[in-house]
Formats: sequence, structure tokens, C-alpha cells
Amino acid sequence: MGRHRTLENVRRGVAKWPVVVLGMVALLALSWLGWTWVNDRIEQRAAIESKSCPEGDSVLRVAVTPSAAPAVEEAAKRWNVEKTVVADHCVRVEVAAQDPSQVFAGLSNDWNEPAMGGKPQAWLPESSYWVNRLSAADGSAIGSNTESVATSPVVLALPYEAVKPLEGHDSFTFGDLAALTNTPDGWARYGKPEWGKFTVAMPDPAANTASVLALQCAIAGVSPQRAGPVTVETLTLPAVQENLAQLAAARPANVPRTTIDALIELGKAGKVAGAPFSAVPVIEVDLYRRNLGLDGKPAAGKPLYEVAARGPSPAADFPFVALSGDQSQVRAALKFRDFLKETPQQQSFNRIGLRAAGGAAYPHDSPGIRWDSATTSLVPADATTTQQISATWTNAAEGGQVITVLVDVSRSMLTNGGDGKTRIDWVKQALHGMTDRMASGAVGIWEFSRRLDADRPYRQLVATSPIATSRPALHAGIDALKPATGTHLYTSLEAAYQTALNSFADGKRNRVVVITDGPNDGGLTFAQLKDRLRDKNVARGKLPISFLSIGSELNRRELTDVARSTGGTVSVLTDARGVDGALGQLLSTEG
Repeated sequence: MGRHRTLENVRRGVAKWPVVVLGMVALLALSWLGWTWVNDRIEQRAAIESKSCPEGDSVLRVAVTPSAAPAVEEAAKRWNVEKTVVADHCVRVEVAAQDPSQVFAGLSNDWNEPAMGGKPQAWLPESSYWVNRLSAADGSAIGSNTESVATSPVVLALPYEAVKPLEGHDSFTFGDLAALTNTPDGWARYGKPEWGKFTVAMPDPAANTASVLALQCAIAGVSPQRAGPVTVETLTLPAVQENLAQLAAARPANVPRTTIDALIELGKAGKVAGAPFSAVPVIEVDLYRRNLGLDGKPAAGKPLYEVAARGPSPAADFPFVALSGDQSQVRAALKFRDFLKETPQQQSFNRIGLRAAGGAAYPHDSPGIRWDSATTSLVPADATTTQQISATWTNAAEGGQVITVLVDVSRSMLTNGGDGKTRIDWVKQALHGMTDRMASGAVGIWEFSRRLDADRPYRQLVATSPIATSRPALHAGIDALKPATGTHLYTSLEAAYQTALNSFADGKRNRVVVITDGPNDGGLTFAQLKDRLRDKNVARGKLPISFLSIGSELNRRELTDVARSTGGTVSVLTDARGVDGALGQLLSTEG
């Protein structure tokens, strides 16, 4: 009997807890599967609802430099298929291939929609140089930081027969181009004395990216920081100023206005002897496109070949930037920028001849291009210095500009201009820098306010005279700028303009530059000033008036009217920290 009870107890001990555990596991598994199904349904519903675009469709217009446009257009097609939603809008990207100089001109003035299409909300030029120029011309135009989506090195383009002599000897650096081009038999260095002078065509750096980047590297090459960056202080060094003067003096005659036109001219010659010049600095991708006729011009009969410099070389950084405006458009632009940096889009950049992180092969059909020309990159200059490089070159290339500067010294110039410095302090710093960087030309300084000199609201502090002999007087005059009261702008401008006309220097670029932070508040009216300027019967562009305005307290419409009627420009800064860069941008322009 006892044994029977023992077996019964054993059976009761093993029959319950395993069943409970297995039941709990099964219940948890079913719960997890159920939750996963519900969650998937929720996500699917959310996706369906998001694709419905509760706020409707939105268009993001992106202006893209032509050399990057094919890849961006391909990316836009992928983006648009996905119906990407930003701020409850289905954002459709439209790409317009437009030259950076045209986009800059439109964004810094009035965008000509009939001629250029809709105004863009984002911009992808070939270099940050253009973004910096726009920021200098209009401090409120940029809506985000820039980020590079691809790169392309700057190389020299030459006829095929020049490649072996260059690469078989000591090649070249951008820093020694000035000395090389100033030698009457520069090709002798490469074993070809019969070719004579080594000449380099650099179309206007203010409008051609490859030229300004090559120029920056040439300056760095004779400065203490050979790998960059070039600074505003670098531009005052005697070795740098001599280098720029030599480069300017060695320029071949009749250089075309654009890099593409220069490549076409050199390509027509097909050889060094008898060519209008020996070489052209060019962004690698532009040379690739030129040789195949992908830039809208007829394909080259004989392709030009790339030769890379020894040592640090400049590169175009192809930055993407959102332009200021509606914040949902800015968000959409930044999201599309991130999309361009994903692998499939990066591969598209590689396939059209740009350097990107996609890992795809470069184009196989690429005469003149070897895709191995990347060397150590030059550390780029900052935004302010970039503008000053162009201004310094313009002054050197033209044998010196004649500049009459009229400075507002009303009480508002004592306002904080940024970083704890007043507006007038920033202006003085910029003018001192300009005076030190100019190796030639002439400068005069005026100030204006109200009742500065007897009953006149203006005073000439330094007469416009050659910089070589008046530099100390100019520094003293700049130091003497002291804010008073009032802003009698138009009366003062008319007097300074008349004096500049009376002392006009033929054969030089003459200009009047006005630095102000407020509207005219006495003296001549706008209508009276316009009449007096019209009475002077000066041909437009002979003596342009350009304005550099600080802050929002000004009449931009009137300033723009005066500037345009004389061939000048208007730059608008949100604060005074940008005066130096804006002054450089202004002095590098034709107006």
C-alpha cells in the first residue's frame, strides 16, 4: 500500500509546471507576432497618409553649374519617384543648369524670371567662391552652411605635344608660374627653347572659377604657408605683390572672357608654336566636357591634355547651399543635399567626371584626362580673403584703379557692428586693409554727415592721389573718421562725384564707392540728385557709383537706381563684419 502512494505522489509532482511555462511562452510569442503585425499596419498607414501630402505638392528649384547638372538631374528623378515628404509637402525637385556668374548676378540684383526661369531655392555652383561672393553682395541671401557634394582638381590644359616635356622635367607649381611666364624663353626649362615664351591665359578671375583658384594657389606658393590658406595679411607681403604684378605683366594679349573660350582658342591651334598662349588653368571636369563637346560648344578637333602641378593644387569643391526664404524650402533643400551625398548619387557624380565618394569608375571615353591628377589640395582661403584676392588681382592687372571713397559718419555708425566693434571701426579696418593691399592706383577719402565743414555736410579728408605716395596720409585720414550727426547722403555724393569727374584718369578704371548705414535725411532729394547726375551727361559705366550698405535702415530702391544709372552695384550687409569681404567683391567687379 505504501508503494502505491509513492508512485501516485510522483505523478502529481511532474504534471503541472512544464505545461504552465510552455503556455506562457506560447502566449508571449503570439503577443509579439500580434504587436509586430499591428505596428507594421500602423507604419504602412502612416506611409500611405504621408504620401497623400496633406499640404499638397511643393517645388524645390535648384540652380546647378552645368558640369554637375547631369548627375543632379538624375538624382532629382530618383527623388521625385520616391515622393519625398518634407513639412507635409510632397517636394518635387526641378534642376536648372545655369552658369554660376549668371546665377550670382541674378541673386545679387533682381532675378530676371522671363530670361532665367523661376528663382531657385538652392544653389550648387562649382566653387564656394561664388557662395562667398553672394554673401558679400547680400548678407541675407544665404540660408544654410555649404557642404561639398563632389570635387574636381584645377589642372593646366595644354596641347598633347607639351605633356611629355612638362612631365619629363621638373613639371611646375602654381607658385612659380609668375617667374616662368616672365622669362622670354620659358619653354627652355622643359627642353623646348624653340617654343619661346611660356604663356598662361587666365580669363577674369572675378568671373572664372579656375582662374581665381589658380591665382590663389599662385599666391600661396610664394607665401610662408605654401599649402595655404592665403589670408588678407598674405596679400600685403612684398613677395606676393611682386608675384601678382609679374603675373599681370606676363598676361598674353586678347585673352578670351571665359575659360571655355580660352580652351577653344588653344584647341584650334593644336600645338604650342603659333598658339595664342601655351596653357589654360581649368577645372578637370570642364576639360573633360570640352574635349567631348559636352559643354554646348562643338567638340574639339584635337583634345587638350591635363597636366597636374607639383605640390599643393586648388580644387573646385562643388558646394550645395540653401538660399534664404521659406523655412520649409530650406529644410527641403538640406534634405535633398543629404540625398546627393548618398552612394547612388555619389556614383552618378563619378560617372560624369567628378571626384566623389561613390566608388564608381570614371568615364572611359575621356581623351586628354587620366583621372590621376589629384595632388595635395590647397587649404582654401576664407570668404573675406577670397574676395580680396580678386580685388587685388583686378587692381594689379589694370595697373591700379582710381577709387574715391565716401564714408558715412552719422551717429548710427557707432552702433555695434558685430563682435563688440562699432560699424565705423569695421569700416576703418577694411579701408586700412585696402590701402595696404593696393600696390598701385589712386585712392581718395571723403566723409559725410551734417555740417562737417562750415555749412557743408561733407569733407574731403584725402584728395584722390597715387597710393605709392599717399599711403601714410590715407591711413591718417581713415583714422580721422569720427561719427557726428545726420546723413546728408545725396548732397555729399553729388560733390564727391563732381570732384571725381574733374580728376578723371583716362585709361584707368575710375569709381566712386559709398559706405553708408542709413537713408538720406536732408539736403538734396533723390529726384534732385538724379537730375544733377543726368545733367553731367556722363556715359554709363565711365564713373560708376557703387554702394556698400550696412543694416536695414536704408532706401535700397533709390540706391539701386543710382548705381544702375551709372553702371555701379549695391551690396547689402546684415552687420559690419562683412565690410572687408564686400569691399573686395565690389572692387573686383567691372562696375
